[in-house]
Amino acid sequence: MPRLGITLGDPRGIGPEVTAAALSSTSRADGIEAVLVGPRSLGEVEDRLEGVPRETVGDWHPAGGERLAGRLSGRAIERAVAMARTGEIDGIVTAPISKAALRAAGYPHPGHTEFLQELAGAHEVTMMMAAERTPLGGSLRLALLTAHLPLRDVPSVLDADLFARRSRIAIEALRVWWGIERPRLAFAGLNPHAGEGGLFGDEEIEVFAPALARLASDPEVDILGIFPGDTIFLKALAGEADLIVTPYHDVGLAVLKTIAMNEGVNVTAGLPFPRTSPDHGTAMDIAGRGIADPGAMRAAIDLCARFCAARAVAR
Repeated sequence: MPRLGITLGDPRGIGPEVTAAALSSTSRADGIEAVLVGPRSLGEVEDRLEGVPRETVGDWHPAGGERLAGRLSGRAIERAVAMARTGEIDGIVTAPISKAALRAAGYPHPGHTEFLQELAGAHEVTMMMAAERTPLGGSLRLALLTAHLPLRDVPSVLDADLFARRSRIAIEALRVWWGIERPRLAFAGLNPHAGEGGLFGDEEIEVFAPALARLASDPEVDILGIFPGDTIFLKALAGEADLIVTPYHDVGLAVLKTIAMNEGVNVTAGLPFPRTSPDHGTAMDIAGRGIADPGAMRAAIDLCARFCAARAVAR
């Protein structure tokens, strides 16, 4: 039975309440054992979390504001990774944090992904997103070649080596965690119309093509090619591609969040343990009002448990 560490995220946001709601419909009968990692004194939601084992990282006091929220969020992430590295838990599910609060507390990391990478000692990771169910019928899985990076910096950072390395990390995740033995990959171009043969930019020719040639040397991967970013997602939704690889953050997430906001899951591939997170933010404007949808948190818990089970079999 997978034992999952669930960090509660920013105590001012919806993380604690969507965690409570998701766990109310998930139990040991579902093959999942949960351990909460985070602060206590979370107000009304405490009653709903009662009975779930917890690793406490301190007490939350609203007067502590952004800095205390960031400190508690950071401590929870640190403790969860330590537990995963020692085998106390099999995988980590992270509730949303505030990047600004994390920074106010003295943490330099731009987000969960980079923080987890450093704590786990991972040489390189790939940010992936998944919605195993969408209202349009098919599933949608993404790999982002760059993550929390200003758009103006993407062309200079995205070289053929990085392209191939991060794609291979995603391919390994598809094989081990998703159980897709021969994954089919489609690549979204960086430029309009995927460059139109160099008319609108040459990155597809100078960077993408050499990287795809390297990836195609693996006979157990189907490289479908480079496609314009405005139509490529139809391939996944039609079941023609197992993964869409995107060159930067928003080209992929804009689509996934539009069609599957309450089913989207963030996956960090390349860590020595599975890590998932609901693909939404802290939503502080609705926290405590009882209207936050726990669907993405439930999906993140289910997917992490699935990954842990697959990893155990692979060993």
